[in-house]
Amino acid sequence: MVSHDPVATAPGTDTSARGRDKKAASSRRTPNIMQKINLAEKLSLIQDHWNPRIAGELNGQLIKLVKFEGPFTWHHHEHEDEMFMVVKGRFRMDYRDHGEEHAEWIEPGEFIIVPRGVEHRPFAEAECEVVLFEPASTLNTGNVEDEFTRKQLETI
Repeated sequence: MVSHDPVATAPGTDTSARGRDKKAASSRRTPNIMQKINLAEKLSLIQDHWNPRIAGELNGQLIKLVKFEGPFTWHHHEHEDEMFMVVKGRFRMDYRDHGEEHAEWIEPGEFIIVPRGVEHRPFAEAECEVVLFEPASTLNTGNVEDEFTRKQLETI
């Protein structure tokens, strides 16, 4: 059977009143219930080093964006694990385990998890862009307060 309807619709398109009502209802929903984040765009706004910004939050965890360059402070976190993921550049995670120093290079697309209690220090030879995933209670310098400590973080 050939349709003579001048308005063609795609197969499976719901043109009923109920279908139109569902579409109208979905367009009335809060537009920002979910928001995508463009890492390159947000990281381009950061012009300093070792100063994390909050990019998102979920289940008591913060997603932070930060740029590294040079050595950071040796420190540990008594109660929090941390995840470091490299977006651009690379950095070395120095850490101490049973009195011995170790180092692990983290490259773009890689991440490392530092367990609570492990003394560590990120070091970047050149600027490195990093995503941090950690509990909201995490102070960037852990058990140490120095020139790198950031108690209040900006949202980016």
